[in-house]
Amino acid sequence: MASKTVEAVLFPGIDVRVERVSDSSNVLLVEAVSTVRPGRCPDCRKQARRIHSTYQRDLNERSLGSRRVIVRLQVRRYFCDRKTCSRKTFVEQVPGLSERHRRSSTRLTGWLRSIAIELGGRPAARLCRRLHLVAGRTRLLRLLTAPMAPDRAPRVLGVDEFAFRKGCTYGNVLVDVEAGRVVDVLPDRTSQTFAAWLTEHPGAEIICRDRATAYTKAVREAAPHALEVADRWHLLQNLSAAVEKTCHQHRDCLRKRAEEETVTEVPEPPPMLLPPADLPRTQIIERTRHRYEDIHRLLEKRWTISAIARRLNLDRKTVRRFRDTDLDELLASARDRRPNGVLEPFKAYLNARFTEAQGQVGGTRLFLEIQARGYRGSRQVVRKHLAALRAGTAEPVRADIPSPRKITSWIMRPRETLTESQEERLLQVRLACPDITRACDLARAFADLVRHQRGHLLLEWIRQAEQDAPKPMKGFAGFLRQDLDAVTAGLTLPWSSGVVEGHVNRVKTLKRAMYGRASFALLRTRILTQP
Repeated sequence: MASKTVEAVLFPGIDVRVERVSDSSNVLLVEAVSTVRPGRCPDCRKQARRIHSTYQRDLNERSLGSRRVIVRLQVRRYFCDRKTCSRKTFVEQVPGLSERHRRSSTRLTGWLRSIAIELGGRPAARLCRRLHLVAGRTRLLRLLTAPMAPDRAPRVLGVDEFAFRKGCTYGNVLVDVEAGRVVDVLPDRTSQTFAAWLTEHPGAEIICRDRATAYTKAVREAAPHALEVADRWHLLQNLSAAVEKTCHQHRDCLRKRAEEETVTEVPEPPPMLLPPADLPRTQIIERTRHRYEDIHRLLEKRWTISAIARRLNLDRKTVRRFRDTDLDELLASARDRRPNGVLEPFKAYLNARFTEAQGQVGGTRLFLEIQARGYRGSRQVVRKHLAALRAGTAEPVRADIPSPRKITSWIMRPRETLTESQEERLLQVRLACPDITRACDLARAFADLVRHQRGHLLLEWIRQAEQDAPKPMKGFAGFLRQDLDAVTAGLTLPWSSGVVEGHVNRVKTLKRAMYGRASFALLRTRILTQP
């Protein structure tokens, strides 16, 4: 009865008979005998009739608490009586317990394979030690086998790139959009490789992609009858880049209007003689001066751009910029790169109070005044700014204008998600620059086409953008016209690359967990092996 209980607990539904259980300090040894019917020859599949011999094999089983479990299984070796078969003898296998050439049970192998799929090599080995399982990283990785790629491509195929090393080497991941699973991974992102894969795996009717030209070239070569669908998220991303570039180009308009509308609440003080303005002797300004002197000294000696770059450990574009730009412009640019800090919103008030008091005001008093107005910085920062005012090295107060990226975020977001203050500031931006206003109207119209999938209105939008839009928006419209069919399909059909982007994020997680030491074959195996 005890043996039956042990069999029911340790080997449910498995044809074995437990003979004895030995308990030591850290190991539980279970001696069992196979009771399965005579098996078939692995080569010719003939039913065995004669027993050649018996022997024992040790199998690691799943741990029981803190103790390792070892199954000492007695199995039989059979003769193969078919004369034409090259195999003379073979060993029986117990279904659900043993496999050929493995020293662990089937259930433990399944455990180890699942751990290796989730964690990889070294992390999986560390977890196995905590679980009292004997498995090294090499053994765990050998359990991973990549599934075979299907003979035919899925009906709706998604393709996108991912970086092995950002900026250097890339690969492609191919996804069955309908099933939401990866079908294959390519070692590079060239059009030749993708076209070869499409040729070997026909059947794709719809291909979801971004706007990379390599994908378009490969589809036209290998699958000309497939319908290309441009991804909507990438279209909005390209539109956002065009809007931000427009805001960058017209930043002077915003600054000019902000300076015109700046009104100082403090009454105009009597004039006060201050020391002449001078650049603060910061580290970046001193470095700019020294670099300018070094580069021009070497230029006078007729050194080439490449030689100077190697000598000073600089990029050639940096050397060329220092050669072609005046020192005053470089110093002004270096000064503008200084961070605003927490004091920037209060500098206008401090400057006005300093001028009003003819410089006869203490830092502590001004600190308390701006602290009551919301300042959260230290007193020392205020004192440094006052010292710069007295020395004439304080930076001029800049107009409070939003950055191009912030303006772009207000334009690209749905109107109902903007706060009242954001709507007010965006209105001021629109009043300051008609080009930004036109870019805003076009961007919102295109975003409406994307969100409501109104692809039939795309051509009319392109015509409007090409007529009177800013140059970046005209360039975006021109790119849409070159890829008109795919973009129209993306704004009409429900398919997109959203599922592909999710798998790209999973690829990034796997790649970073392996710290770049794994081969492409192992990375491909982990990507294709579903948890």
